[in-house]
Amino acid sequence: MTDPVPLKHTGILAKCRRNVATILVFGLLLTLPWLLDLIDQQYLLSLATRVLIYGLAASSLNLILGYGGMVSLGHAAFTGIGGYTVAILAFHSYEKTPILGWLPWLQGTENGLVAWPLAMALAALFGLITGAISLRTKGMHFIMITLAFAQMVYFFFTSLDTYGGSDGLALYGRNQLPVLDLGSDRNFYFLCLGILLTFLYLTYRLVHARFGRVLIGSRENEQRLQVLGYATFGYRLFSYCLAGAAAGLAGALLVNQGEFVSPGLIHWTRSGEIMVMVLLGGMGTLTGPVLGAAALLLLEEYLAMYTEHWMVILGPFLILVVLFARGGLHGLLFGQKEGS
Repeated sequence: MTDPVPLKHTGILAKCRRNVATILVFGLLLTLPWLLDLIDQQYLLSLATRVLIYGLAASSLNLILGYGGMVSLGHAAFTGIGGYTVAILAFHSYEKTPILGWLPWLQGTENGLVAWPLAMALAALFGLITGAISLRTKGMHFIMITLAFAQMVYFFFTSLDTYGGSDGLALYGRNQLPVLDLGSDRNFYFLCLGILLTFLYLTYRLVHARFGRVLIGSRENEQRLQVLGYATFGYRLFSYCLAGAAAGLAGALLVNQGEFVSPGLIHWTRSGEIMVMVLLGGMGTLTGPVLGAAALLLLEEYLAMYTEHWMVILGPFLILVVLFARGGLHGLLFGQKEGS
């Protein structure tokens, strides 16, 4: 008979290692701008901010993919809707023209307190409409219908010549907040960090509530939950809309960081990149998607410095992670899933 004491000690050690790693990473994130100043590498702050934003987008996909088992190839549509909402509002604010000619009261704005919630609301609305249709399918059919909806959004924004069409639309500056200067890269970094941590906390609370248990249960055996009286369709649809709203906010932040938006933000390859981040970091874990976003973006940044064929190196690396780290980078570092 196996002695349970060593197993207990192993669990305690794993928990301690996880807690120590969390404290170290949190401390690094809080002090990163000043550390970069010390080593005279301030340009890396932009890359770190991009990691945080893509970490938010990947975490939103993880909510439906990792916990809900919904494999979506159209998640970039949400980021694109959020990004274009911010850009279009800013465009009409610059031009002093109404967004719709027959609604002269509907003006553009550069106020982030208006543009960002609207970006989230429109992304969530798109999730509600498309999710109500997509979630009636399963497996490959669900994957293909989400891809089809995303491509519809892609070609819709490509056709909008007023907003740059396939060339995209540039902003004159970042959105404005009442008490925070977003023109400062440091302020914008801390804002993105705060938003990401808030979403991770909300995800943690959601997953550990009854809602999360039903969502995870529907991934494992939806019919059994329906027999027990749970309306799983409503749970899955709500999580789909919530993931869309978070991805819409990520799109708004991306456009603010780069001060540019184009249909490339919506292309299906961008959805694939976000999914790779989730799989690389650890599907169904709280911090795994953020690890995956950091690993993928950092590898892309530094490999591209040495060769234009950097994907030839990145490809085998991803294969090795899939083969030997079934739980992704999170499983490789901590050995078990959290919150699932």
